[in-house]
Amino acid sequence: MKIVVLGASGRAGSEITREAAARGHTVTAIARKPEAIPTADGVTAVAGDASDAAALAPLLKGADAVISALHFDVPAETLLAALREAGVPRLLVTGGAASLEVAPGVRVIDTPEFPEEWKVFAQGGITFLDHLRGVSDVDWTFFSPAALIEETPRLGHYRTDTDTLVVDEKGESRISFADYAIAMIDELEQPKHSRARFTAAY
Repeated sequence: MKIVVLGASGRAGSEITREAAARGHTVTAIARKPEAIPTADGVTAVAGDASDAAALAPLLKGADAVISALHFDVPAETLLAALREAGVPRLLVTGGAASLEVAPGVRVIDTPEFPEEWKVFAQGGITFLDHLRGVSDVDWTFFSPAALIEETPRLGHYRTDTDTLVVDEKGESRISFADYAIAMIDELEQPKHSRARFTAAY
């Protein structure tokens, strides 16, 4: 496939770019600092600002899908406008875990353990997902990670759910950036969560 990765120089974006290229996809990797994007066969690094939909749209043309690994300071409306202008049918989003449920009606962000200083950033992800849920003309997927996404070794396995936080036998919710990337490209290649959210953890 021809894909575009936005935020390709970040931790998640870098791993997603590597994983997609390793599987033979053609990747246009976009970041404000393209020199920080991983180099690999099939990867073209491009400078771009995703906050400008009109400037972004030409960079997306011809892609089968866009994977966003951006922070939520770029709103959903901006990315969707660029995809529509470019005629790209599919958007996969590196989401947040805050809106996942730990019990019926109780989200991660609602728990006493959730740090107060993270709430403003986390709310950005919640707002983004809420906007996507009203979108029917783009085939979107919002991929929430585990509660902790870490720079730990690639294990090559994961478990998934939709709106419920995945925890292990110790009650912990973790995944590495590398295994998160595997799950993202698995979803790209074999879609199971069209216009839906899913999550993955060990």
